[in-house]
Amino acid sequence: MQCPLLYRFRVIDRLPEKPSEAATRGTLVHAVLERLFDAPAAERTAPRARALVPGQWDRLRKSKPELTELFAEDPDGERLALWLAEAEALVERWFTLEDPTRLEPVEREFFVEAELESGLRLRGIIDRVDVASTGEVRIVDYKTGKAPRPEYAEGALFQMKFYALVVWRLKGVVPRRLQLVYLGSGDVLTYDPVPADLERVERKLLALWEAIMLATETGDWRPRPSKLCGWCDHQAVCPEFGGTPPDYPLPLRPAGEDAPGGSAG
Repeated sequence: MQCPLLYRFRVIDRLPEKPSEAATRGTLVHAVLERLFDAPAAERTAPRARALVPGQWDRLRKSKPELTELFAEDPDGERLALWLAEAEALVERWFTLEDPTRLEPVEREFFVEAELESGLRLRGIIDRVDVASTGEVRIVDYKTGKAPRPEYAEGALFQMKFYALVVWRLKGVVPRRLQLVYLGSGDVLTYDPVPADLERVERKLLALWEAIMLATETGDWRPRPSKLCGWCDHQAVCPEFGGTPPDYPLPLRPAGEDAPGGSAG
């Protein structure tokens, strides 16, 4: 939806991308908030959460050695120290938005997968799933950036509606609430979906997948310029910046054969 050519570079060509400080900080904060719930409710405090940051950063570096590149030119460790302090501040802000001593998530970093009647398979990883004593489901997602302006809220909610659709098709239950927790600005965005909402999302996903299948067959992956281009790692091979994409091998299939199926998520 953001840029068909970027989809091709990431999903088909799998061109390497440099790790970013912002994205890595988000991964670190997510890991800390997930691990905090390992402790008994009374021990889920802000100081404990902050104390988890260095250890989770060490675990993250060991699992992804390429992240050491982020601070390769920081011999004194000053930039790393500031970066870790920013992560700690985001973690601490979370305590002003939710009270973890009163939460007992049913799932954390929950992998979900469901197949639609069309055969399209949807997958995703949900940050947190809460279930009330009445059985109502709440899907929660943490964002380390700032909340979008109201006119852009629908785009932010699309991801959450995607998760809700997968849960609905998987469990037969429409989540009662979708909740986006923006740690960067201290805002909480909520939305209560109904089946009609999720049916619209399903139709949109099917149309999107049809467009992906068509582009896969024709090799026509067009760039969609936007302000986000400034953060793209692939400008050197993007026609919008005078680059040439890698050769695209068109799939060879017997005439009349149906397009291959696939997954989205």
